Amino acid sequence: MLALRILGLIGALSLMIGEIWRSWGAGRHILFILDDQFAGLLMLAGVWAMRRDSIRNRALFSAGWGVAAGMLYGSFFGKLIDPANIQAGNWDAGVLTALLGFAFVIAVAGLVASIALPADRDGS
Repeated sequence: MLALRILGLIGALSLMIGEIWRSWGAGRHILFILDDQFAGLLMLAGVWAMRRDSIRNRALFSAGWGVAAGMLYGSFFGKLIDPANIQAGNWDAGVLTALLGFAFVIAVAGLVASIALPADRDGS
């Protein structure tokens, strides 16, 4: 579970920092920035809580992965279906779409793993 927690930490920080970079000076609405910050904070809370594996902590951790996966789903597939309306901000549209696809796959894998992996016996 430690590897999944590290992946969650990296994913959450990447999501939060990447969205700030994408939006900085690009005139994007604040709600499109805050949703990524919320998802990242939820993931960070789950990473922190999973210092001790319990049903409640695992539920929070899984919820963080699930929120990120759900949010990334719409963003990634929206860009694939309607590339003419991509608001890439400070990113190249192709790079942004690729990064979102990669993040979506990781988030889905993290969600499945956070549910399916057996509990740690030593709490680490």
